[in-house]
Amino acid sequence: MPAALVALPLLALVVRAVADAWRAPDLLPTDLGLRGVRAALSGEAATATGNSALVAAATTALALLVAWPAARVLAERRLRRPGPVLVLLAAPLLVPGYAIGTGLNEWLIRLGVDGTLPAIVLAHLTFAVPYATLVLLGGFGPRLTALEEMAHTAGLAPRRRLLLVTLPAAAPTVAAAALLAFLVSWSDYGTSLAVGAGRPMLPLVLLPFIGTDPQIAASLALVFLAPALVALAVAVRAGRRPL
Repeated sequence: MPAALVALPLLALVVRAVADAWRAPDLLPTDLGLRGVRAALSGEAATATGNSALVAAATTALALLVAWPAARVLAERRLRRPGPVLVLLAAPLLVPGYAIGTGLNEWLIRLGVDGTLPAIVLAHLTFAVPYATLVLLGGFGPRLTALEEMAHTAGLAPRRRLLLVTLPAAAPTVAAAALLAFLVSWSDYGTSLAVGAGRPMLPLVLLPFIGTDPQIAASLALVFLAPALVALAVAVRAGRRPL
């Protein structure tokens, strides 16, 4: 029953995506077609989807590279006063994305990368790194340190400890951090608008259709929701596996 309640709005979205004509008071569409689907998978919408996927993948990879050492330092309490560091780390999450993007834009213009995909990646990292770091904190700590110390005692070199002990032990947490970082970048509207200089990104292309063409908007919304649904399916499947 709960699953059906979650799926019901998505079913309505699917129906709206293929409804060429759906007028009140009709309960169901009077004409069906694939106009919205074709529009969502071609032209500027397809370019925007590709840009968003590329930016989100790059942002995720860089966010994990930055967040990994930061989370290790914080989780292992190597700092005397981690509180101020955590506050500074989470500070960008308290500010609207467009405001941060506007502040970054002048710096990106000086670097000569404004309006490019790397500029959007840098802007998205402002939010992805804090989220990834805070999630990774849950995977690092005394238990992982003890496993690494046992591997060191057994004679494993640092690289082999990383590959055979650290990564497998932290894999669920790393996967959760990667999924969250990807979704944060994938759905970012404010910073993409501020630093993208009109470059098509999926959230930017989707919004204007909401008020002008509900069929195309529904089709784009399904594309927009796809990574989140995949992540939910993976999380549910992983949660059912026996420990």
